[in-house]
Amino acid sequence: MSIRGIGWTLHGDGRNVRAGGFVAPDERLSWPRTVGIGAQHVVAMFGATFLVPLITGFPPSTTLLFSGIGTLLFLVITAGRIPSYLGSSFAFIAPIAAAQSQHGPAGALGGIIMAGAALAVIGFIVHTAGARWIQVAMPPIVTGSIVALIGLNLAPTAKASFEQAPLTALVTVLAILLVTVLFKGILGRLSILVGVLAGYAVALLRGEVDLAAIGAAAWTGLPDFAAPEFHLSVVGLFVPVVLVLVAENIGHVKSVAAMTGRDLDPLTGRALMADGLATMIAGAGGGSGTTTYAENIGVMAASRVYSTAAYWVAGVVAILLSLFPKFGALIATVPPGVLGGAGVVLYGMIGILGVRIWVQNQVDFSNPINLSTAGVALVIGIADFTWVIGELTFAGIALGTAAALLIFHGMTAIARIRGSEHVAGPEELESSDHGSRPSKLG
Repeated sequence: MSIRGIGWTLHGDGRNVRAGGFVAPDERLSWPRTVGIGAQHVVAMFGATFLVPLITGFPPSTTLLFSGIGTLLFLVITAGRIPSYLGSSFAFIAPIAAAQSQHGPAGALGGIIMAGAALAVIGFIVHTAGARWIQVAMPPIVTGSIVALIGLNLAPTAKASFEQAPLTALVTVLAILLVTVLFKGILGRLSILVGVLAGYAVALLRGEVDLAAIGAAAWTGLPDFAAPEFHLSVVGLFVPVVLVLVAENIGHVKSVAAMTGRDLDPLTGRALMADGLATMIAGAGGGSGTTTYAENIGVMAASRVYSTAAYWVAGVVAILLSLFPKFGALIATVPPGVLGGAGVVLYGMIGILGVRIWVQNQVDFSNPINLSTAGVALVIGIADFTWVIGELTFAGIALGTAAALLIFHGMTAIARIRGSEHVAGPEELESSDHGSRPSKLG
């Protein structure tokens, strides 16, 4: 494999995966099969990735374009050793909405760029100094609290959309749940996409979809771009997103390492830098921030194909799809009822992913430090407390994140000084993988 990760050896006969084996990142199947698997990755990320621009009002085609570009950039920076697709991160929804209410879409894009820059800087530090300091600063009790409060903070958004078309929203919810439990393999992993399609069909029958924009759109052309504006007041809105993206990327690297049996820890810093740069590029042109995607982990696990060649194909396919304005216009016609139904499921899942981090890392809630950390942070996040200091506005997610960090480390330090029995144990002070699997906030 070359330094940029382009150039793969053929796996076996190129047609089948060897019995008991898998296609490694530096291998590939025949190109027709590789193209097919790459297209699967685009489909897998499709439903969740497009919900972010639809909810935030960003152009879907623009988000898809930068998703593809970000994926290719990630593959180059990680030298083709970490298979990953960068899709839209749900962690950005709440801060984007808050920033838009203050400064419009341009102000939100500026916040996305600042978040990406912070992530890239953290990635550089991790690349040079290692990742243990992150694991100590953000133990499972803190990471789980942040992930949970981000999902639950979005509950009012889901309710508002749901109530605009309750029947359509209910069908969307039921379709997602039924597909998840009735089907295995790739179809089961596409439950969000299938549920959105089912809800869309109901919305069409009920006259809730306006198709006029599709006819007015051109067949080919560039997506709509937008310029960012930078406002200090949005910094507090986007800081918590950076912490979540760090946890997601570390979890993704650990998952791929576990599945391929390779030590990828030295590439953690590169992965963080790549996602940070991809997010900055997206924000600079009008797209939403990116993150690694758990759906694509599922495709790899089902197919046993971890070839980065498939992800090059996926990135290129995403870019090509973004150059068809009619396609983007079609996506933009998804009505509020469908978004509300999908949001009920997705936001709830994000909240419970935080709980899963606690469970997988065996966080001890008989310890009052852990109990206080999670309890206070969740109440602040769910109630969406807001604190304005001069030009800076700190909303529920930012304040809840700060509370989780300050309460845990503050109480732990005091307990140590006093020799209290309530000092956090090793499993609370650091985690090797933040739950071993990436928590999908995208």
